Amino acid sequence: MTRTLTARRTAAVASGLVATSLLAVGCSATDDGAGEDTIVVSSFPFGVEEFEEAVVDPFTEETGIEVELETGSNSDRLSQLQVAGDGSGIDVMLISDYYAALGQEDDLFQQVDAAKVPALEKVADFALEDAYLGPAYSYQLNGTLYSTEALSAEEAASWDLYGSDAHAGNLALPDISVTAGQLMISGVGETYGDGPYDIDTALTTLGEWAPGILQFYASSTEVTNLLTQGEIIAADSLSGFATDLVASGEPFAWTPPATGRYMATNRAMIPAGAPNADGAHQFIDYLLSAEGQTASAELVGDLPVNTEATVPDSISAVVGDIAADPVAEGYETLDPAELVPTRAEWVDRFAREVTAG
Repeated sequence: MTRTLTARRTAAVASGLVATSLLAVGCSATDDGAGEDTIVVSSFPFGVEEFEEAVVDPFTEETGIEVELETGSNSDRLSQLQVAGDGSGIDVMLISDYYAALGQEDDLFQQVDAAKVPALEKVADFALEDAYLGPAYSYQLNGTLYSTEALSAEEAASWDLYGSDAHAGNLALPDISVTAGQLMISGVGETYGDGPYDIDTALTTLGEWAPGILQFYASSTEVTNLLTQGEIIAADSLSGFATDLVASGEPFAWTPPATGRYMATNRAMIPAGAPNADGAHQFIDYLLSAEGQTASAELVGDLPVNTEATVPDSISAVVGDIAADPVAEGYETLDPAELVPTRAEWVDRFAREVTAG
């Protein structure tokens, strides 16, 4: 998966992830403070042991910097950061892109300094979007998880499946509250309307489908249980939900949609008041390294953004060649500037126009 860096890549790194002089001054006081041999990393509550084995322990062995992990949901951790501000004690926050954008609106994060993260030279372009102050370290693909005994890959790839009378009552879709929910809305808007932010068309279409949807789910456990218990034959879902099912040999597969392919990213952010910003940059550099990305893909199941990382068979069995270059396979990220200002309105409309019935 190695590829030559282009002039566009160099420009993206230089323009997207270079700290401004103002931020550099603001961080200087914390860089030289106490606790240089320890950092606090705020992360997701799942796969913690695997993440420690894949990234935390090797990082500590290589640098001598100890890592204290704090875990919780995206919303809970962002809320705590909003309340604590510079007193949070957090050096790195691993968080999904939408919540990273929310935090940026409140000036909770500082710009990651590209000069301190050499591994950025090896990551995919979409991981370096200017819209974010920190790089993506993994991503999630939206598609359909389905029973191979009930559907073909072609049938599962069509959004029309979810409005099909033949399969009414045997399908599931994500609620807007989960990551797949917004990706689904944008896929429907792209396919049947004027683009990924055509909320009117998306909600009208989803509202028409709603009577045939057994459940609008809010967790991966709900999806896998519904499938394995035979209550549904398909669900719009993230590719990661399929990994264990496919590995088990059960008759399930995942496929990208034929149109309206969108992905979400998880990002490595440094809080504005990070006590050990230097250690934070070192951690992000290791997290993005080919070694860290390969181990994280193997043990945690994270899709890697480092183009030199090795994608394990467990992931390739689900997404195939998409992991080599999701953009080349038609996947796009969403613009947070389009989502953050409209989020409350869209959540309210989704509840009224789609799930209320």
